Amino acid sequence: MAIITLTTDFGEKDHFAGAIKGAIYSEMPDVRIVDISHSISPFNIPEAAYIIQNAYSSFPDGTIHIIGIDAEINQENKHIAMELDGHYFVCANNGIMSMICAEISPKQIVEINIHDKIETSFPVLDVFVKVACHIARGGTLGVIGKNITEIKPIRNLQPYVNDEKTQIIGSIIYIDNYGNVVTNIKKSFFEKIQLGRPFEVSARNHKFKKIYTKYSDIVNFDTPEELRTDEGRGLVVFNSSNYLEIAIYKGNTGNIGGASSLMGLKLRDTVSINFIK
Repeated sequence: MAIITLTTDFGEKDHFAGAIKGAIYSEMPDVRIVDISHSISPFNIPEAAYIIQNAYSSFPDGTIHIIGIDAEINQENKHIAMELDGHYFVCANNGIMSMICAEISPKQIVEINIHDKIETSFPVLDVFVKVACHIARGGTLGVIGKNITEIKPIRNLQPYVNDEKTQIIGSIIYIDNYGNVVTNIKKSFFEKIQLGRPFEVSARNHKFKKIYTKYSDIVNFDTPEELRTDEGRGLVVFNSSNYLEIAIYKGNTGNIGGASSLMGLKLRDTVSINFIK
């Protein structure tokens, strides 16, 4: 049974996500549809890229991923289908796939060219569904598009490193459900520049000199539980996706707050790492 996933910024209030599912079932009643997320911030391509990168590989090979973010077609925003790492992706060529493609080379990319056969003002429903169902039936990418070799990148995807290799300047690309802020600095990138040197992570006026392995490492378990004051403390970790993350231990956006609200950190804010000689 084919699996088609959906990742969009459509939210849950409107009819869009439901209409897409209905269109898929109308073409392929036996397909399995899985929602990755419909809560991407509107038009937030780096956020969508981060979520897709960290979700797709949990699905079986052959899964088809529809990504409905900033999908209106125009001369600068074409539609593509891609085979990569045993999976298929159908989306706009707006940078969403560049985070994955920075680490894994696609097997094939096509620019979708079936638009003259489909009249639409809602391409995710009318074009992406047709393409996904074509792939799910075993169809080839060459039938629905022309081969291309390059895709549009996300601006500032890679952190900046100064010439002296004494500083990394990254940016916040994602804020999760706990209010934790995720940067574009990966663990492997950090270690390549660090070379064992001590460091200081700075975000606005907050500074950290240690990166923890997991959130609870900040807790001193030798202290009796009733005397601990760890909840609400800030820390830095490399998260499960190996991205540098600034967090609040047991932060809760509906209660004590998360790193984003308590530290005044927003998407695209700068996070720097200075290495000490």
